[in-house]
Amino acid sequence: MMNVIGKALALLGAALAATLACIGSAKGTGMTGEAGAGLVSEDPSKSGKVMILQVIPGTQGLYGFVIFFLAFLKISGAAEISVSNAFEIFVACLPIGIGGLISAIAQGKVAVASINILAKKPDDWSKGMIMCIVVEFYAILCLLASFLMLNAIAI
Repeated sequence: MMNVIGKALALLGAALAATLACIGSAKGTGMTGEAGAGLVSEDPSKSGKVMILQVIPGTQGLYGFVIFFLAFLKISGAAEISVSNAFEIFVACLPIGIGGLISAIAQGKVAVASINILAKKPDDWSKGMIMCIVVEFYAILCLLASFLMLNAIAI
């Protein structure tokens, strides 16, 4: 029975890593897409730059899936998982789950503002990209934290 509880808890952590980060990415790319659609309807020549800005908040979902995959490999490769190991996996998945959720939404807001830069001063759109990359740095730190914690867990 404890093995079932252990696996369930570990799988819940893995699922949260992917789900929360993907929710944030969906929200971030969605709001950026809405703003971008307005600009592209006025000036279709800016669609390439708009798409680049829209993709940026989607990386957190990818990071969450990477941690999900690594956790899932650890879980599926173990014959038994104790509740304490499962809790470690659960906690290791939280940084990218929570950090990915929050940073993707924040990055989406910055990307929307960057679309406004693109609309008003097309030559300065790279400044908006840099602002998006600053938020990305924190998503990468969350990915790294989850990755390092997962790797430190011996099952």
